Amino acid sequence: MGQSPNNKAERPNVLFIVADDLNCMIRPYGDKTAVTPNLTSLADRGIVFQNAYCQQAVCNPSRSSFLTGLRPDTVGVDDLRKGFRDTAPGGESLVTLPQHFKNHGYFCQDIGKIFHNMGDTQDRRSWSIDEVLHTGTHAADTVYTNTAPVLRKERYRKAPVTESLTVPDLAYRDGQIANLAAGMLREYPQNGQPFFLAVGFWRPHLPFVAPKKYWDLYDPQAIPLPQPLSAPAEAPDIAMHDSREVRGYDGPASQDPFTPDSLRQLRHGYYASISFLDTQIGEILRGLRDGGHLNNTIVVFTSDHGFHVGEKSLIGKTSNFELDARVPLIIADPRQPDAHGRSTRSLTELVDLYPTLASLAGIHGDLSDTLQGVDVSAVIESPDRSVKDAAFTQHQHPFYGAPSNWRAWGRSVRTADWRYTEWRSIDDGSLVHRELYDHAGDPTESANVVARHRVVADEHAKRLQKHFGLSSSPSRPDGGHHD
Repeated sequence: MGQSPNNKAERPNVLFIVADDLNCMIRPYGDKTAVTPNLTSLADRGIVFQNAYCQQAVCNPSRSSFLTGLRPDTVGVDDLRKGFRDTAPGGESLVTLPQHFKNHGYFCQDIGKIFHNMGDTQDRRSWSIDEVLHTGTHAADTVYTNTAPVLRKERYRKAPVTESLTVPDLAYRDGQIANLAAGMLREYPQNGQPFFLAVGFWRPHLPFVAPKKYWDLYDPQAIPLPQPLSAPAEAPDIAMHDSREVRGYDGPASQDPFTPDSLRQLRHGYYASISFLDTQIGEILRGLRDGGHLNNTIVVFTSDHGFHVGEKSLIGKTSNFELDARVPLIIADPRQPDAHGRSTRSLTELVDLYPTLASLAGIHGDLSDTLQGVDVSAVIESPDRSVKDAAFTQHQHPFYGAPSNWRAWGRSVRTADWRYTEWRSIDDGSLVHRELYDHAGDPTESANVVARHRVVADEHAKRLQKHFGLSSSPSRPDGGHHD
């Protein structure tokens, strides 16, 4: 379990870094195209969780879940507009992850997008001082939208889907966020109260914009096309979506149908945004070192959810597939040198972050009575250990639009070798579709094999139904779905 310092002076600092819409297309996860030296360096100083999963693959529900330590059905946030203070049981008195640290003597600061970016404040009571660079739209974080209309060379409805200009990093929010965070770390007194610094980056969320020098790190013709390009065989239509988010932006790469050239342009922009993000992380880590905090600060890096960049014909998130549910998670604890440079296959969920960080800081107390995640600090001490055997993700269909348009909830369970998903009608809870993907033999989820593995599907159905409190609903003899 996590170490328990005896007093505030012995407690470790926490640097909590959250990316937006980042899947595992980075070097520590084996991606050979990505240029991410700073994330690679961080991984060398920590442990890489190879199988970490969000609870819902869209910003507000995911962040509301892991920042409260409650699953989406409990916290009551399932769209982009609801606020957890209004929807969660006892929401006004609910204690968030940073608020818990603040209540235990930590100085807590938010720079960037940590909670969702709607409104003037994310959750002021969670922080010791006002949040900064935490609100606004992603489209507004472009040079185009900050250029006088008379000077714009092109006219867009919203913003360009990609932007590659010779501008400094500070032209975008992430450059400004890194600059502020690094400055705070350099200036923060070494003998001050322990700090919990949360840094929320806006990249690589759409639009895919970054200074040109990051685009120049890649040869566009060498960027591999996504695999698989088509929807999984035998996958129900309800498992898919229309990639609406990317088509809300302007430019050839956002138009339908996607072509090999437009997919390469989008993937080029995604990689450029990742490398831009990586450089900002390097700036923050240098600030941590220069301020003398490197050896007593736990560094956590993750993303709110994953993202498709052409795989399965999808651009975006809001599905129950692996690429949306799986997230990067790196935890570097300087007190655990035996875990440095290692990785673990142990299943982990973002909802586990709250109890785990509290445990590592020695302020766990009786949180197990109120939180729905589990403490996975034992995995950091022993990467070969496993503390849970399943991870759960959920999503409604279709996501975008009014709740009155929602047809079904999809709920998914990921075990070591399988992903099983059920779709149930919102009207009456009846089972309408099932999916099963064999990750041991088909890690890209190219085929729904529920009809070929009825016993495996039924075993996972029981696990999923128990977790979500669903009634048993028999499937057709072929393991498929009810019409």
